[in-house]
Amino acid sequence: MHRHIAVQETAFDAAAEEQAVRASNPRVGAVVTFLGLMRDINDGAQVATMTLEHYPGMTEKALAAIVDEAESRWDLEGIRVIHRVGQLTPEDPIVLVTVASRHRGDAFRACEFIIDYLKTRAPFWKKEQTPEGERWVEARHSDREAEAKW
Repeated sequence: MHRHIAVQETAFDAAAEEQAVRASNPRVGAVVTFLGLMRDINDGAQVATMTLEHYPGMTEKALAAIVDEAESRWDLEGIRVIHRVGQLTPEDPIVLVTVASRHRGDAFRACEFIIDYLKTRAPFWKKEQTPEGERWVEARHSDREAEAKW
């Protein structure tokens, strides 16, 4: 199975990443992609920028453990996970999860599982710039609920 995990400051090309997860693999019958974007509003406040921080080395290990878990649960042909760090502005892509499998069910479930776990288990910290100043973003209760369903 082909897998790629990256934490990077640079933007990524979602279409190219989707192509890469299925390239030269005629067994792939389904590709599911989740693309997370930065919003200009959060918890009722305008957000001008967001800075994403991580713990180098630890973050990649956490992402690899999540991908390992997905591989153990579903029959997959490829996974690509890319997460941005650094300063972002509204509409910037933040995270990409692309999963290839022989059948759509495995691809859908694995993609949702990976993003649900990533939101709660990967060590990223978000700081937003709002009109009232900077604020750190706490984990959402809905993210914990999504993780718990697995």
